[in-house]
Amino acid sequence: MNENLFTSFITPMMLGLPLVTLIILFPSLLFPTPNRLINNRLISLQQWALQLVSKQMMSIHNTKGQSWTLMLMSLILFIASTNLLGLLPHSFTPTTQLSMNLGMATPLWAGAVITGFRNKTKVSLAHFLPQGTPTPLIPMLVIIETISLFIQPMALAVRLTANITAGHLLIHLIGGATLALTSISTTTALITFVILILLTILEFAVAMIQAYVFTLLVSLYLHDNT
Repeated sequence: MNENLFTSFITPMMLGLPLVTLIILFPSLLFPTPNRLINNRLISLQQWALQLVSKQMMSIHNTKGQSWTLMLMSLILFIASTNLLGLLPHSFTPTTQLSMNLGMATPLWAGAVITGFRNKTKVSLAHFLPQGTPTPLIPMLVIIETISLFIQPMALAVRLTANITAGHLLIHLIGGATLALTSISTTTALITFVILILLTILEFAVAMIQAYVFTLLVSLYLHDNT
């Protein structure tokens, strides 16, 4: 185990060049394009899951919102596969980097907001000032609503970063405790090892859930602006 808790979050380098680009591109290799008349079980399961998620997520959208289906499905696949690959030993999880998550959240949020101002200008502007607001509170409320609008991409990025980072740190700490207790108390080490296994299973679920939550929130922002 590494002594530094944050070593696993450092971007890997080779010959002085960052490997994060190759790591980001790697998950796309796990989803082959079907080119057979009858698909195998893996591709059939993949297509069934995508259809289920897309039907549930995009059913609330109109025609303009449903045009984002391919982008949102690609987003959830990328985040989920990246989170899951990050749980492998000696691996790197790009979604623990706030800069990368902001790079995903900001363009999607900006695209949804620009779409809203372009197609529903009056409705989008009305969000800054709810109906029936007292006159003295109008300037303050407009400022608050503006701040809440611009903080949405930061909230998306921080939520994903915090959840993935916290899970990796817990696994690191409990794994180190298990290794240290092996030479002290076998029974206690066994108990912590069981906890480590349960936490790892939980992190697999968190990796999938966080990908769904991130995409769902982007979908809701899009729904409010279409």
